[in-house]
Amino acid sequence: MAQCQLSSNGLEGCSISSETPSVKELECILYSGKRYGNHVDEVWPNLFLGDMSMAHDRHGLWKLGITHVLNAAHGKMHCQGSHAFYGKTVDYHGVPANDVPTFDLSPYFYPAADYIHEALNSPGARIFVHCAVGVSRSASLVLAYLMIYHHYTLVDAIRKVKENRWIFPNRGFLKQLRTLDIQLRKQH
Repeated sequence: MAQCQLSSNGLEGCSISSETPSVKELECILYSGKRYGNHVDEVWPNLFLGDMSMAHDRHGLWKLGITHVLNAAHGKMHCQGSHAFYGKTVDYHGVPANDVPTFDLSPYFYPAADYIHEALNSPGARIFVHCAVGVSRSASLVLAYLMIYHHYTLVDAIRKVKENRWIFPNRGFLKQLRTLDIQLRKQH
């Protein structure tokens, strides 16, 4: 059972069980800390998480040295991206996710993690992962990447990303990430 007594950085006050935490316990961790975000934040070396405002700022992405874009809201209103929009200098990958708890994002966990991993293993590459606000769909895909490729637990992945950006995946995505966490723990 979660006990939320938030400290200045918000993390120590959330005690969680040693196994994969419940959605309520995960929300306790997510509610902690700062509750605002920038348009873009570097959450892992050369991995940037952000919103559609930054996604539409080609000059800003160029200044950051972005070479790859993963749009977790591909084709959704106000979040349209494509190879044509970014041009030949940026590799684009779209995930047509809806930010609703009933949307099954889990089929995209491994393909998105593979895309991020391949991008980060390209010389000089920097990847920007985004959705509309940069806290739910895109954050869930970044968490899955850290869990799949860097063997982070879900809690450790959340804490790692929260060092640099406020995130809050919806409850449905948290349930799907819990399932991934349980599966990955069985494999290791």
